[in-house]
Amino acid sequence: MKNKFFYPLTKNSFSSEDIESGIKTLKTKKITMGKKTLEIENYFSNKIIKRDSLMVNSGSSANLLIFQALVNPKLNLLKKGDKILIPAICWSTSLWPIIQSGLKPIFVDIDEKTLNISILDLKKKINKQTKGLMLVHALGNCAEMDEIVKICKEKKLILIEDTCEALGSKFKKKYLGTFGDFSSFSMYYSHHITSGEGGFVTSKQKKNINLLKVLRSHGWEKEVKKSINNWRFINSGFNLRPTDINASIGLSQLKRLAQILSIRTKNYNLLKKTLYESKKFKNQFEIITGDKVRNIAWFGIAIKLNKRFIKLKNNIIIKLNKSGIETRPIISGNFGNQPAVRLYNIFPGKLINADKIEKSSFFLGLHNVILKENELKKFEKFFFGAFI
Repeated sequence: MKNKFFYPLTKNSFSSEDIESGIKTLKTKKITMGKKTLEIENYFSNKIIKRDSLMVNSGSSANLLIFQALVNPKLNLLKKGDKILIPAICWSTSLWPIIQSGLKPIFVDIDEKTLNISILDLKKKINKQTKGLMLVHALGNCAEMDEIVKICKEKKLILIEDTCEALGSKFKKKYLGTFGDFSSFSMYYSHHITSGEGGFVTSKQKKNINLLKVLRSHGWEKEVKKSINNWRFINSGFNLRPTDINASIGLSQLKRLAQILSIRTKNYNLLKKTLYESKKFKNQFEIITGDKVRNIAWFGIAIKLNKRFIKLKNNIIIKLNKSGIETRPIISGNFGNQPAVRLYNIFPGKLINADKIEKSSFFLGLHNVILKENELKKFEKFFFGAFI
């Protein structure tokens, strides 16, 4: 079936080497979690993120494992009913593991300039029952990480980073995903790199990795203690294991991560320049950008409509999609407005900036192949056509 979008959210980013890596593993007939998974874990830990990590079948599973580890009797760092702060602009599986682990999520408003958590509102929401912060690095951007770390240290909060949209992003030359006690990454199809499905969970403390291994695989002791007849279950657990096929493809892409991020950055700058320098640009919108302290590996291009166009947002989005430019909300919009939160008696309160972003903004994808001049001209034509 032909893609109806000439500019989709993502394009096929598999190289021939990626496919060959997956096929090579498939031909060995040893496709479940094994040597290739261990190889990509070592590569990610030593060459990319510089901390201990574990591959799982998705970034969502990584978030689930983190919170299940925190409430597990082995760590016992969080207890039922403890409050966990989370930015209102988030993805569903950043939120649900908090609830699924018996904890209470508290939504925090965001900063309109970064789309990330508001430091001001964060400070207001902390009380004696607050035990952790689930930070979501929206679209690859981040909040003021120095201030976040300082607050968490002073208030003794466990810091978890959802870095699923921010692989390769840095704050003051330090990778996102290395500030917190735990962090998660994703290799889903539309993300910076992809293994089809897959992700990583990382921990600041090496001892936590063994617990995560056990929880990842049924609660089996054999994940941490090798023995021929070891079928003991030493904890609770799930089946959140990746396959070696996913690991092979992911490793192939990880090895050219710098090249991929460079292309995505170039495409971001090309599109930004195309839109801002167009004769048709009359301040209809602004593009969310970074600053000197943030080296952002953009997940997508966030478009924020100016006041006179906010009421026309739905029509603009419909026109864009019809003309072949695929759009998405900023993650899930203000998650406090999602109907599912009512099932769990969550009362978000006023989240003024998150509401503004939901009403005024959307994002476009970034591709892993450099855009050609004719593609940019077509994009410019149809993008501004949506405002007529």
